[in-house]
Amino acid sequence: MKSVVAFANGRGGKLFFGIRDEDHAVVGIESASIFKTMDAITNAIYDSCEPVIVPDVTLQTINDKTIIIVEVPKGMQKPYYIKSMGILDGVYVRISGTTRHADRYLLQELILEGTNLSFDQQLSDKEVTDEQVQEFCDKLYAHALEMCNSSDMRETIHPVSKNQLITWRLLQEKDNKLIPSNGYLLLNGDDTVFPYSMIQCAVFKGNTRDIFITKKEFAGPIYQQIEDAYQFVLQNIRLGSRIDGIYRQDIYELPIRSIRELIANSVCHRSYLHPSNIQVALYDDRLEVTSPGMLDEELTIALMKEGQSKLRNRGIAAAFSYMKVIEAWGSGIPRVIREAKEYGLPEPEFIEMGYDFRINLYRREPVFDTQGVVYPSRFYDINDTIMRETFSKINNAGSVPDNAGSMPEINYEKSLTKQQKEIMRYVEEHGSVSTIEAANLLLVKPRRARIILNEIIAAGYLKKQGSARHTIYEKVKRS
Repeated sequence: MKSVVAFANGRGGKLFFGIRDEDHAVVGIESASIFKTMDAITNAIYDSCEPVIVPDVTLQTINDKTIIIVEVPKGMQKPYYIKSMGILDGVYVRISGTTRHADRYLLQELILEGTNLSFDQQLSDKEVTDEQVQEFCDKLYAHALEMCNSSDMRETIHPVSKNQLITWRLLQEKDNKLIPSNGYLLLNGDDTVFPYSMIQCAVFKGNTRDIFITKKEFAGPIYQQIEDAYQFVLQNIRLGSRIDGIYRQDIYELPIRSIRELIANSVCHRSYLHPSNIQVALYDDRLEVTSPGMLDEELTIALMKEGQSKLRNRGIAAAFSYMKVIEAWGSGIPRVIREAKEYGLPEPEFIEMGYDFRINLYRREPVFDTQGVVYPSRFYDINDTIMRETFSKINNAGSVPDNAGSMPEINYEKSLTKQQKEIMRYVEEHGSVSTIEAANLLLVKPRRARIILNEIIAAGYLKKQGSARHTIYEKVKRS
């Protein structure tokens, strides 16, 4: 009966009677008692489960032996449980091909699924004022502007209103009071209510968790946690160079859009009922992002790769979409797979781990030439004409061109975003730019300014001088 309720609480499933468990040999059911057995099975399921489960019981003949197949449909009134055990002890689920008792958080998720509500849209027991709501809206608006790559994109962003929060079910007016939802509190960084809403980041020596080099935990608004974890990864992966024709260009060893996508997806789609944090772990051979909560029963890894998605936190997803934290729903995973291929990396690995879900983005040991420049084929498609020609030159010469360190002047106006161009014009006028100056110039926070400056460095137009508070960014000199 445990398997019956587990199937009903999941994607549905089948039970076979007349097949031996030990070796799966077909032994069949005696013809004289087969219909009596079918009735007994149907009645037992009907009488033992709550809500009522009505299975489809059929017969099938294999090698002149008849077996009974009991098909349990996916339930629409979850959670299903064994009556005699009660709802707290009688709920079972299928995990990794086995039937297991549902933990408390899984029971809560099944109850929510039965009501067609997401956890982040459930109302909290707190109350907020109009002033606090306005401050919250201003923060979302400011972050949305920071995430824009151009002034044209910023012009499309409009301030968030209280009514918009109500539409997203992040806020509700009740008895002349403003009641925030769980998602509101998570977006506002209230980790006293949700102690397991942080991102834990660590760098390990080797390919196991035996020895860690550094670690850090990020709390606060969940959209800010994404930026903090993203910067943590960038600071701890290799920033090499490639040769593009006669130009030398800095480039990270992993596709940075994919790094952000994996972290943002884990924050948006994780289970906030699960008593554990998101973990971002960097090993010698991979970046590993582990998200609490199983995949939705309607979603498989194969469907994810095709671009299908199922929103677990609908209110948070709406806010993330507004703030440009995530793009079109379902587009992230296919893009991560595509970018890994373009970088010459193995296909990312997707793993269902019982109550958790993990994605591994594998690293490769870069190949350097005699002057310390990374071979481009390890990061870009070797079939690309420019990359193929450059790779051939490096192989034949054993080094990069002599003038790689002082590159000809090129027109960055055609290759940078509007924000990046604004910074470059400022540098040309003033000689250098600091993080604060860039932030004031673009009307963004210093953290966002650093991201943009690093992107310009990666594009090969700026270089960093100094450290800590004395850091400035200068234009790369070209002959």
